[in-house]
This record gives sequence, C-alpha cells and structure tokens, in this order.
Amino acid sequence: MMLRGLACMASALFLSACSGGTGRPETSRGSDEAWAQLPEAVSNNAVASATVDGRTMAYSFAGLHAGKTWQDVTADAYACDLEARSCEEIAGLPDGVGRLASVAATADNQIYIFGGYTVGEDDSERSTPEVWQFNPETETYARVADIPIPTDDAVAVTYQDRFIYLISGWHDTDNIDAVQVYDTVGDRWFEATSWPGSPVFGHAGGIVGNHIVACGGVEVVPPVDADARRTFEHYNACWQGDIDPADPAVITWSPAPGHQGPARYRAAATGSERAGNVYFVGGTDNPYNYNGIGYNGVPSRPLDSIMHPPLAGETDGANWRLIVGYGTFGTMDHRGLIEWDDAFFTLGGMNGAQEVISDVRAIRID
Repeated sequence: MMLRGLACMASALFLSACSGGTGRPETSRGSDEAWAQLPEAVSNNAVASATVDGRTMAYSFAGLHAGKTWQDVTADAYACDLEARSCEEIAGLPDGVGRLASVAATADNQIYIFGGYTVGEDDSERSTPEVWQFNPETETYARVADIPIPTDDAVAVTYQDRFIYLISGWHDTDNIDAVQVYDTVGDRWFEATSWPGSPVFGHAGGIVGNHIVACGGVEVVPPVDADARRTFEHYNACWQGDIDPADPAVITWSPAPGHQGPARYRAAATGSERAGNVYFVGGTDNPYNYNGIGYNGVPSRPLDSIMHPPLAGETDGANWRLIVGYGTFGTMDHRGLIEWDDAFFTLGGMNGAQEVISDVRAIRID
C-alpha cells in the first residue's frame, strides 16, 4: 500500500499502560480442522453469518486473491453452509469494485458490508464510503447510507441487533479515532464517544451485551524531525468500552490491561454471548502490507494462539487467558470470526508462508 507503505516499522513495539500481561498463560490446546473449502483462496475479506431456512450460513465478501497484487483485489463473495460443510460462489458486491479491509456485521439477520479500500496500479489507495445491505434469503444487495468518514480496517460490532459500531480504522491517509454508528432501522449515522487510545487500523474486537473489547492494530507515529518519515508501530494494547443502555452514543472506555501475549494485528475476533467472552484467534504481532511482508521487511507469521478474557464485562488482567497451540497452524489477515455449534470459524486468510488460503477452519476450545 503506497500510503501506509511509506512508513517504516519501528524496531521496538509500542507498550502502553494496557500492554500484555506477565502471568502464566493457560496451557490447554484446543483443536482445529479444515471444515470446508471456499471456491477460491481469499484473505482480508469481510465475513459475517446469518440464518437461512433455519441453517447458519457464513459469508465472505471482497478481499485479496492468491496473487496478492493490486489486480487480485476482488469484489467476489461466497456463501458457506456450515452444517453441510460446503461453500459456493454468490453474486459479488454490486459495483464490481474490488476492495480490501472491508468489514461486515449482522443485524436483524441482514448483513452490512462497510467500506474498505481500493488499490490502483500505482499502489495508490482510497478508502471507500459504500455500505451494502445483503439479504441472505434472496442473496441480493441494496446500497444504504454511506459512511460519513469513509473507513477501512476498522472493527465492527452490533449492539441490540440494530446499531453497528465502526471503531477507529484508516481513512485515506491516516487513522481516525471516530466511533461511527449505523442505525439499521433508521438508515442513518451518528457519532459515539471517540476511541480513547491511539487511533489504529487492523485491530480486532467483539461485543458481549453492552461490553466492547478491542485490541491491537497499528498506530501511526509522527516523525521526530522534518526529514524523517512517520512510522507504523504495533499497538500492543486493549480497551473495553461499555455502551450506556440509555444512550447508544455514550461509551465509557477504560484500559483492559493484562492480556496474555501480544495484542494482534488482523486477528479473527468475535464476541460470544453463549460463553460471555470475546475471542481473538490468530493474527500476528508483526504488522504487514497486504502481501504479508511486514513494514519492517520481515515476512509476517501468524500466532498459533487464542486470547480472551473470561467475561467481556471484566478488565482484571489476571482473568485473561492465552490458549497456545490451538491447532494445525495459525492464520492471519482476517476481518472477523464466525461462531456456530460450539466452534469458531475462519474463512480464508493467510498462513505462515504468507500464502492466501481457501480453508474454512473450525476451531474448538477444550
């Protein structure tokens, strides 16, 4: 990416008051398996789930195909019947414009695909404002109200099956601290309490009840003098945001310290109402360009671990858990995580060789 690629990765990780914990990680391993195959390898894709005829369907929208060049940025979409362990291609985004780092969320069984960025032949990039509403029953799209500040690489969470929060992310040339909220009932946007930490892109998060937990990503650090370039640094921090039940625009943010292991870049994450946890699966601690090569020039490798607090409503660092070696291999370059039948699913992504994969992987925690 030209704009993000102009920055070089600093050698030292950014550590804040809410950096990783020093306690002993949980030693249980969990398990994973290749559950199904997408019709084509894809990563950095927006994913979400919905119910069709009583069956849970997982969907992938846009992203990057295996060649990992600007020509491989796609608008393609896929639907996976998790019970049948099968996937098929469906109609892609209506404008046919490929984009990376879009994010998707479900409200009232409708899927909304937000933003992303396009890549030109000269590696120029532009954050896109479009929001597409996808009806899983008819597999049709409708364009709804644009994002006020076009954003990519954000976190999206759904509250009260109605409000979708876009948290921080990248806009054209820099990160933003805005928390933009889309009201799916009124087809309107409003701003909520801003993100309290350094603005980031490539972070991950989830919501349980009214408790948001978001971690990791990359912050932009200004140059120390006029002749230097700004740097991109791994943001090794987590925050909790509690939404005011009386006013969805009000969020009380607080550090969520003591997470075990590094906060991740482009991990797969979701909140589980069933378990009362927010889960962070895979990702990497070496942020990278869209080809999987770190801003520091070192190929990035995914973390083979799962990080979570036991309850999204708690911020006691002693309660964080790290499940190491959960399966066959770790993956990265994700934009979301699907939960179904006591398992979590990733759709595509990149492996440790920075290869775009087609695996739909089922991950279980013992």
